[in-house]
Amino acid sequence: QVQLVESGGGLVQAGDSLRLSCAASGRTFSSSAMGWFRQAPGKEREFVSAISRNPSFTRYRDSVKGRFTIFRDNAKNTVYLQMNSLKPEDTAVYYCAADRDSPYYTTFVDQNVYDYWGQGTQVTVSS
Repeated sequence: QVQLVESGGGLVQAGDSLRLSCAASGRTFSSSAMGWFRQAPGKEREFVSAISRNPSFTRYRDSVKGRFTIFRDNAKNTVYLQMNSLKPEDTAVYYCAADRDSPYYTTFVDQNVYDYWGQGTQVTVSS
């Protein structure tokens, strides 16, 4: 069993930055591809970013490319989402997710692939 705990959300103004963290328990973090998703009020949960076990392989939704960066620290069992130049449309609850026993170079966009989810952290961007 893996537990994921997100932190780092908050209320910021447009143009500000936030760094989300997702700390994973257990010894399977290094064997897991990780992802960030978000859900805005009244909307479906959507993919934001993903990183493979190999930290060099990442993927982003188009609307956050060039503004968000995903990275991981396997020594700390933590994946991060650095969010710069935030916009009001980035307002959502952000969730991290882990896939168990992932191929080394694979990133996953489909949320149904992921086996474990965190409780979410709220990000609110005011205009």
